Amino acid sequence: MLTSLAALGSAAASRWARPALAEERKGNSPAHLSVDELMQPGPLPDLAFGSPSAPITLVEYASLTCPHCAAFHNTVLPQLRQKYIATGRVRLVLREFPLDNLAAAASMLGRCAGEDKAFALYAVLFARQNEWAFVDKPVPELFRFAKLADFTKATFDACLKDQKLLDDIAAIRTRASRQFGVTVTPTFFVNGKRLERGATLEDFEKAFAAAPVKG
Repeated sequence: MLTSLAALGSAAASRWARPALAEERKGNSPAHLSVDELMQPGPLPDLAFGSPSAPITLVEYASLTCPHCAAFHNTVLPQLRQKYIATGRVRLVLREFPLDNLAAAASMLGRCAGEDKAFALYAVLFARQNEWAFVDKPVPELFRFAKLADFTKATFDACLKDQKLLDDIAAIRTRASRQFGVTVTPTFFVNGKRLERGATLEDFEKAFAAAPVKG
């Protein structure tokens, strides 16, 4: 399970970068979920952009320390935004599935920043992932990027001590694992249908063309 992050400011922080999380009980991964089932409210509001009336809902489970997630956000997502999201054809919902405590901390900062700043902060963290996620002392580097979203040291520390927020993010991860069969990141669902690949724009375009009707 995700563990408390209250000790971020301690000397142990440099060893805290990527401890493995306890494996969630693996669920069965159904071939197709209804969008209504997938979109049931969780403990935190979904982070989403794109028209709520878009005919296609793309749900991504991601970890901010996942290099494959960063590759998607840095190279493929900009193309999807221009061609499909900005034109009202696709709505993207991003959900947290942190692979380690550092990813959980980064997700907490996005939530504390507020929905209007969360995507911008996540975009920076994915684009500059190597500068904070894979270094000996990640906490000062994470704070450096958090300041771009107007965090002070006080608000940064307070956010990372919010046990209720950490528990809510853990609950999103647990539900994804147990109910939807998510075990790796990124995992995508297109109108409830799991996308087995998703490495390229072409993969998404094929999935969009074959997307089941919402329901």
